[in-house]
Amino acid sequence: MLVAAAMCPSPPLLVPSVAAGAAPELDAARAACADALGVLAAAGPERLIVVGPAERERRGEHPSGAVGSFRGFGVDLDVVLGAGTATKRAGTGESPGRELPASLAVAAWLLERAHWAAAPVSGLGVGESLDTEPCLRTGRELAARAGRVALLVMGDASACRSLKAPGYLDERAAGFDEEVARALRTADVAALTALDAELAYALKAAGRAPWQVLAGAAEGAGLGGELLYEDAPYGVGYLVAAWS
Repeated sequence: MLVAAAMCPSPPLLVPSVAAGAAPELDAARAACADALGVLAAAGPERLIVVGPAERERRGEHPSGAVGSFRGFGVDLDVVLGAGTATKRAGTGESPGRELPASLAVAAWLLERAHWAAAPVSGLGVGESLDTEPCLRTGRELAARAGRVALLVMGDASACRSLKAPGYLDERAAGFDEEVARALRTADVAALTALDAELAYALKAAGRAPWQVLAGAAEGAGLGGELLYEDAPYGVGYLVAAWS
């Protein structure tokens, strides 16, 4: 059963060494992410599952100890998913699993930064084009994996909030982001379920599929929500929220 969830942005710019000179611009977002992780720890989960967008896979499991890297962003930095709780392959000294997609690597960095040790961690990458119903089914399955499950859900809102945004300016973007922010603030499972997958894809909203996985996991859980951060730096909607 889902007992808590934290929603955080997924851009590698959250990692200061990747953002370099621009790192202070996202200090407030990092602080909000730390607060959201605190909500997860306080819920006393038996298991934490990180869910984030992954371009090349419809659904991919990543076990505790899987390694991610920011070398593709020009930074010599590796992270380990669930570093505080991960186990190594017996006798090899190697961490299990494929390399983490970027969104899960950012999550691993956030967890390392928070010294997460409250529960074992695993990860799930979901394709940005995955339809709503498979997302909901996936969420229900995740919630059933333990008596007390917490989710760390990575993803961004639209990338079309300004002329210099990755997707250029789209007049639909602000309204889409406002609805997502409202749904996360009020823990509105129905509103997340109703997000338009085609519109989200057009607006380059990478969080749509992970948020709909959250919606499936949260069905019947009766959680309350709090929005901890909302902004659109670089024309991309960044949201941080916590449900418990």
